[in-house]
Amino acid sequence: MDRQSLLDAFSIFSTAFPEEEKFIAPFIELLKHKDCFQRTHLPGHITGSAWIVNGDRTKTLLVHHVKLNKWVQPGGHADGEENILNVALREAEEETGLKNLNLSSAIFDIDIHPIPTRKDFPEHLHYDIRFWMEGAETEKIVVSEESHDVRWVLLEELERFTRERSVLRMRDKTMLIHG
Repeated sequence: MDRQSLLDAFSIFSTAFPEEEKFIAPFIELLKHKDCFQRTHLPGHITGSAWIVNGDRTKTLLVHHVKLNKWVQPGGHADGEENILNVALREAEEETGLKNLNLSSAIFDIDIHPIPTRKDFPEHLHYDIRFWMEGAETEKIVVSEESHDVRWVLLEELERFTRERSVLRMRDKTMLIHG
């Protein structure tokens, strides 16, 4: 999925969630910038994430992110890689240890969210493209240095781990599509 494929996907992307609909035009605009896949592109850049669910679609695999200090889906910077599906898969494998993920190449969800200032980098925006992946709960989980923990969470108990609307929206989508 290269830049043109992403532009094509955004031209037909639709969602039942109004808060997500407002992100489509800014994504299309950002994709016109040659450096949009570089983490140094400010005020924001493209990132890729994985919404990982178990086989019966009752749980999702979340990471407790060290720098953000909150539970989120696995994901990260493209670092110049235009195939954002590959980015999402790479990040899912690195951050969870799962190697046998079944995935969909269709965009599952999009979000634009702020990343706080760090000592070496200003506040900026992540234009996050999320892909649906299925993983086995029986596969060994590995906690990377980027996380405090990695855990399968029941979708019905998600609010105990996060109040992030974009994460809850992916849960809601999962229940609409597969519930």
